[in-house]
Amino acid sequence: MMALLNADLHCHSTVSDGTLEPEQLAARAKANGVELWALTDHDEVGGQHRARAAAQALGLPYLCGVEISVTFAGLTVHIVGLGIDPDDPQLLQGLARTRGGREQRAREMAEQLAAVGIPGAFEGALKYVGNPQLISRTHFARYLVETGVCHDTHEVFRRFLTEGKPGFVEHRWAALGDAVRWIRDAGGVAVIAHPARYAHPSPTHEYALFEEFKAHGGQAVEVVTGSHSSAEIVRYAELAREFGLAASRGSDFHSPEESHCDLGALPWLDGRLTPVWELLAHRIVH
Repeated sequence: MMALLNADLHCHSTVSDGTLEPEQLAARAKANGVELWALTDHDEVGGQHRARAAAQALGLPYLCGVEISVTFAGLTVHIVGLGIDPDDPQLLQGLARTRGGREQRAREMAEQLAAVGIPGAFEGALKYVGNPQLISRTHFARYLVETGVCHDTHEVFRRFLTEGKPGFVEHRWAALGDAVRWIRDAGGVAVIAHPARYAHPSPTHEYALFEEFKAHGGQAVEVVTGSHSSAEIVRYAELAREFGLAASRGSDFHSPEESHCDLGALPWLDGRLTPVWELLAHRIVH
């Protein structure tokens, strides 16, 4: 049955905010029994050729991917693109625009942290990424752990960098319609990532996201992911059926030290759902 495929279609490398190189991720996925893999770095496709080559060398079927940061009705949501052409000019332009505001946002985050007695956070976070265009909250979190301000990154996000806490700076990302269009025009399928993670102000807000996503041509939702509980998996399986969306499966793996779920260690998809890889058979690189 197609649903019983150990696909892991959401993870991050050093090209965005992961701690492993694309080649290391490919080897880890293969060793953990992953049967179809995608690297989906945040707003960046710079690791795609390396990931694809590494997967091919290991005999690991591969889908090129990306995770695009989107602002929807005042909320940041993430849209994964699977089966994309990583060299598509429109996609590359859109991602460059989306990344563009990160450095200014990071400097404002560092100013807030300095105001509560944590100096040097911008330079400290930059050590973990190298490129100011790709700097993210995760890099700040690693710096706060390194300097002993927090015990681990989970504590960081309880005390800092989230709404209402020091170091939180809102950023306007891509528009939902633009992100879906870039993915579709690059030959891919758009997927709502880890939907249970978003703090929707009301159930109608979440419905509006699903409705607008589908209206723009979005085709799938991540039902099984590292941060979803078993109850959330059931809930989003039902929403996938209600909205006629295919279902995706991905660990959202970032790091052996930080991630709740390892590559390839997810529950199976519900066999009554349409797996997103059925829509992407022609885009899989063997």
